[in-house]
Amino acid sequence: MTASEHDLETKRMKAIGYDTAGPIDAPGALVEVTAARPEIGPHDLLVEVRGVSVNPVDTKLRAAAAPEAGHRILGFDAAGIVRETGDAVTVYKPGDTVFYAGDVTRPGTNAELHAVDERIVGRKPESLDFEEAAGLPLTAITAWEMLFDSFRIPEGGGDGEAILVIGGAGGVGSILIQLAKALTGLTVIATASRDETRAWVRKMGADHVIDHREPLAAQVSALGLAPRYVAALTATGQHWEQIVALIAPRGHVTLIDDPKDFDIKPGKPKALTISWEFMFTRSMFGTEDIAAQRDLLNRVSQMIDDGTLLSTVTQRLGPLEAGRLRAAHERQESGRVIGKQVLGGF
Repeated sequence: MTASEHDLETKRMKAIGYDTAGPIDAPGALVEVTAARPEIGPHDLLVEVRGVSVNPVDTKLRAAAAPEAGHRILGFDAAGIVRETGDAVTVYKPGDTVFYAGDVTRPGTNAELHAVDERIVGRKPESLDFEEAAGLPLTAITAWEMLFDSFRIPEGGGDGEAILVIGGAGGVGSILIQLAKALTGLTVIATASRDETRAWVRKMGADHVIDHREPLAAQVSALGLAPRYVAALTATGQHWEQIVALIAPRGHVTLIDDPKDFDIKPGKPKALTISWEFMFTRSMFGTEDIAAQRDLLNRVSQMIDDGTLLSTVTQRLGPLEAGRLRAAHERQESGRVIGKQVLGGF
């Protein structure tokens, strides 16, 4: 009997969770627990998790969101094998290999088994193993929705326009640069401040690289550009004055972080559009177009397999284990992670 077959039979599984919000070095920050096997709903898949990754949302929730009761299981990226399907599932069957970013309102993927709505699940790229595939879904969904839902740039559009990607070497920036170059005509300016991050964003396809530790507006002006779009991926509050100065009139800023103080009034003279991207919105609210995430993940999977997109994984940390996951959270919180960190299954 395999481990997964044993889990299905016993109705119990290994997982990693936390019971008290706080810093990563606090007792109980991330510990191995035994949890009940997930119950699946009509649209759900039960997935044997073979790979996971760490995202900023994991560290933010662990630090600040106290579990209502018991341990909360984090993890919002996974790749694995479908073991069971709900009655209303139409696309997948047991044995299929999949990848996805999950739902922030449900238990996470740092577990042996995970339940997920099939409408937000894509087919795993055939050219990647489970660990590497797990590094893509959340960041790819975020980047795709920024470009095509928030900015409303049509595929193949954007000729003669520029986008500034602040935090280009992070997980979202790494795939956003690639998607912009592959699917639009935008000129991509990315920010990076170290030799290794500058080299990375150029590898991802950035046309120009500027330093986010220095004033941005003068650097952009020196390029002879006035970006119509700004993807504010990190430190938006810190960069806001510079963003307003450098962006083109009637430009559009989309952010994903949570600036403590964010006064949008300076954007009025340029008639700026300001929006948030939150890739969990479709799953949280069960929107009519929830299956758009399955569709875009399948596009990304195909683009990986045909060589149009590169993997953004830079660190493989080994099998899922509490100590390794704590170390990954600590590195993520340092703000110095390039691309993505991934782990295998238990």
